[in-house]
Amino acid sequence: MSTRAASSKGVYLLVVPGYADWEPAHAVAELRRHGHYRVEVVGLTADPVSSMGGVTVLPTKTLAAVDPADVAVFILPGGDRWEQQAIEPELAAFLHMLDRRGVPIAAICAATTALARAGLLRGRRHTSNGLSYLRQQVPEYADAAAYVDAPAVRDRGLITATGLGDVEFAREIMAELNVLSASDRDRWTALFRGGRVPDGARQP
Repeated sequence: MSTRAASSKGVYLLVVPGYADWEPAHAVAELRRHGHYRVEVVGLTADPVSSMGGVTVLPTKTLAAVDPADVAVFILPGGDRWEQQAIEPELAAFLHMLDRRGVPIAAICAATTALARAGLLRGRRHTSNGLSYLRQQVPEYADAAAYVDAPAVRDRGLITATGLGDVEFAREIMAELNVLSASDRDRWTALFRGGRVPDGARQP
């Protein structure tokens, strides 16, 4: 298994009311455990945020206070709110700034609609909760030619995943940041997707 020195940058996890707490869990845990990244919890405000599962977290930073030079990857979990309201202009502007700087952005489940509304999917391979879902949620979406029916897709710093692809989502983020070797990432994915550790094997 590969080892990695502690990174000076942080993994930034956006939390909004009702965010799907389980969807980024594998990614955040493995990036901290194997990538030795610091995790920053980002809120649109400094107020406590309750997840879909009722877990209340206190942001360590507000979006306005984030230094883009400190961001190793910016993760957007899913949640019903992405289907119920437009993406905040300040969040869309921030994501575009990260993209221009070449900072990876990762969105899963309904958060992929936020990227679509912000115009960040254009010209890059991506996935979501189905092509019809993306078209229904984002009427202006017009990039079906780049849609891929897969649990998770990575293209030029943009990682997207279906709501059922949390394990693959984590794998693609780890690949983007070069955490673990390719063979260890494949083994990790097989273990968590298979649901059992072979006799005598050690979990990665």
